[in-house]
Amino acid sequence: MNLNKVFLIGRVVKDIELRVTPQGQSVASFPLATNRVWNDKMGQKQEETEFHNVVVWGRQAETCKQYVQKGKLLMIEGRIKTRSWDAPTGERKYRTEVIADRVQFGPKSGDQEQFSRPQGKSDYSQDAPLQEDVPILDIADETVPTGEDLPF
Repeated sequence: MNLNKVFLIGRVVKDIELRVTPQGQSVASFPLATNRVWNDKMGQKQEETEFHNVVVWGRQAETCKQYVQKGKLLMIEGRIKTRSWDAPTGERKYRTEVIADRVQFGPKSGDQEQFSRPQGKSDYSQDAPLQEDVPILDIADETVPTGEDLPF
């Protein structure tokens, strides 16, 4: 059995770029920063930041472009994909991305750092507050184009 599933909670590094494929499919891309904090053997606090390339398709991409700005806290659920292409120099290039199946927007500024849960979903913590004005999108029913359809 194989599994390619990733959950990330982090902040958007720069404003979202929205493009449209020649077939008319919307696609958004943006970098997401996640932090890891730990104490080393000497008891000193250490912090490490990772940057992830996130790609969102369809209506969810358009909603992200509308509501998400640099610095916004997001939870991304998706899968990892590495695509490759030939650069104009003839060199083979690779890019690893997180293809988002679900994007959940974090709280507004000043609120506790909790994520809202969609109504009717039982797989989320029941004690997390539901924020009615935060869009929760799920594109599990949409067809996600392959890497060849990417406009960038």
